[in-house]
Amino acid sequence: MTRMLICYYSKSGTTEDMAESILQGAENSEARVDVEMRKVENLDVKDLLGYHGIILGSPTYYGLPCAEIKKLLDESVMIHGKLDGVVGGAFTSSANPAGGNETTIIALLEALLIHGMIVKGSPSGDHYGPVVVGDPDEKELEQCREYGKIMANFTDEIAGSED
Repeated sequence: MTRMLICYYSKSGTTEDMAESILQGAENSEARVDVEMRKVENLDVKDLLGYHGIILGSPTYYGLPCAEIKKLLDESVMIHGKLDGVVGGAFTSSANPAGGNETTIIALLEALLIHGMIVKGSPSGDHYGPVVVGDPDEKELEQCREYGKIMANFTDEIAGSED
């Protein structure tokens, strides 16, 4: 069975709300994907090896991912090369519109690309992945659900072709 992980850190609850909406979208897709949502603090870096798709979510701190997600990425050096071909994605939240959302997502995507992961952008909406500023409104949560659907379908398309 194709497996996808939504791994996130959330201090205020906003990034967790986003993760839950992404999960809803993935579960309501037509993909044959088993989706799991886990807080980064409940994940060992070696757990990443069990997934065909990985989406990382982080609040934006000083234009970069939070320390907890960065720690996971730093530790992922021990599995370098073993995520080649896995689907990857990212999402973030911040307190301010110009708070560094895109730089945070790009930092996350850069790390995924260094692992050889396959990243899918979007020609509409949030191009790099979902972004929320402040408390999420329904439009932003819908973009998260749509992202979950897109990522589940893409993971199924990429990993399902291996079956």
